[in-house]
Amino acid sequence: MNEKKVVTRFAPSPTGFMHVGGIRTALYAYLWAKKNKGTFILRIEDTDKEREVKGSLEHIIESLKWLGINWDEGPHVGGPHSPYLQSERLDLYKKYAQILIDKGLAYPDPYTEEEVGVFRNKAELEKKPFLYREHRPDLPAQAGKFYKWDNTKPLRFKVPEIKSYKWNDLVYGDLSAGPEALDDFILIKSDGYPTYNFAHIVDDIEMGVTHVMRGQEFISSTPKFLSIYEALNIKPPLFATLPPIMADDGKKKLGKRDGAKDILEYRNEGYLPEAIINFLALLGWNPGDDREIFTMDELIKAFDISRIGHSGAQMNLEKLDWFSKKHMKLLSLDKYLKIGINWVPKEYFIKNGLEKTQKDLILMRDSIIKFSDITKKLEINNKKLIVEEKGEYKLTLNSSSFEKAHYVPLKESDYYEIPRKNKQKTSFTEENHYKFSPKNEFYYLLDNPIYNYELLVWKDLKNDSQKFNKTLEYLEKVLDLLKSVDEKSWTYELLKNSNVWTYAEKEGRGNVLWPIRVALSGQERSPDPFKLAETLGKDVTLKRINEAIIFLKKIIINEINSTNSTKTIISGNEQ
Repeated sequence: MNEKKVVTRFAPSPTGFMHVGGIRTALYAYLWAKKNKGTFILRIEDTDKEREVKGSLEHIIESLKWLGINWDEGPHVGGPHSPYLQSERLDLYKKYAQILIDKGLAYPDPYTEEEVGVFRNKAELEKKPFLYREHRPDLPAQAGKFYKWDNTKPLRFKVPEIKSYKWNDLVYGDLSAGPEALDDFILIKSDGYPTYNFAHIVDDIEMGVTHVMRGQEFISSTPKFLSIYEALNIKPPLFATLPPIMADDGKKKLGKRDGAKDILEYRNEGYLPEAIINFLALLGWNPGDDREIFTMDELIKAFDISRIGHSGAQMNLEKLDWFSKKHMKLLSLDKYLKIGINWVPKEYFIKNGLEKTQKDLILMRDSIIKFSDITKKLEINNKKLIVEEKGEYKLTLNSSSFEKAHYVPLKESDYYEIPRKNKQKTSFTEENHYKFSPKNEFYYLLDNPIYNYELLVWKDLKNDSQKFNKTLEYLEKVLDLLKSVDEKSWTYELLKNSNVWTYAEKEGRGNVLWPIRVALSGQERSPDPFKLAETLGKDVTLKRINEAIIFLKKIIINEINSTNSTKTIISGNEQ
């Protein structure tokens, strides 16, 4: 590897469409720079004004920022090599053009388009490739005489030596091309703008780029690039050619006709950026082991150019959905709800309120692949319902967020704002017993559950004189069983198939599972206790069951010592 500080770049053209192939190129360049504590540059190649689409620069920036591909130098950031738009660097290209002119290696094109057309037709009739260098004007031997350029005609590069080239590609190894790959190509057009073949080389030199990630289409042009570097007597960067991204059938390169989408369309469909990054990273690269799920930091640590493959990578949308579901599960419940609430149809929220909306979001979590699935599941037909306020719940999220829903970092002001009353701290004492009905039935996801002590007892035990003692026994046994479950096995499937289920089958499902549900949620109606345990995690689950055990012991002692029957006691332990 080059001993110089690693510098990579992503240099898209502002033509309006951000293909997944371009994003993958940016990602690989970013990962390699970050892995080597180097610099990642964003440069905009906007010299083809005919193809430029208004607003594309902002689109490029929005796309990269959404994905977390942040540049060290470039537009909106600046840096020592600014400006980073090629259209603002024209004097620099003319400077390098003059160097070539002075060396006798660039000349103004004397022909009209019609004359060049005649040359092409002649080559076609003779059944041979058209090469401009075969029609060079008579150039004087002494550099500098004929080479005066008035900027009104295209400036062409005069290939110094017609020869074969060999070079090493970091992905494809040793490559070569014959002399037929070389020709006198245009450096600067008659409109004063440089061509890609020239401008990107000048910029890479000036910015100290050490590694160039690129598509296969640039292999055939490499001899031209190398001849420019030779003419300038500058060592070229290292090239890493990436395999193509193939259509879903694996037979041809992915194009718009094959369902290729702009990268932000995936955002608008509700995919998490983490899922897109993970998917694209493995679309042509493998970590060398069986890992598939990565965060950005994990990718930076694992990424290595040597593990980029040669063959085309298939754009398998089913695999993308698989990654999406995996990363959806990695979200904390709090983050899931904060993002998911943005995808709830406004009318649905107004009609049903926060509690039911949250409940529906939680229950559908395992069934959705991307956040737009929430919209589909909760959509209602009454599109004309317009209500700004319902009871004490005020909708403060901008309505446009529903029309153009997407995943962005949310500010506190962007959430549904629910006025809170001062919390009343309660505790168990012989003299003091409280009733408390929480406003939000899903408060237990963030706070300790508060519940009526009778609720802990399964309905079949309600008339049993030993109901609290038996419930205490069940919870103590469950606590012991859950303590033995390894953190890595703390999943819904494994918990449900654990010894807890076997114990519940033996003692009665309701007798055992009901108090677990209440201990974890404090609610009469709540998700499956194993689902609750998975969501809350091992530490919180064990803590809440233990608090319920302490709670029951206090009740039993209180019943023994108290002559008065207590109807309602509230657990007030702080989580």
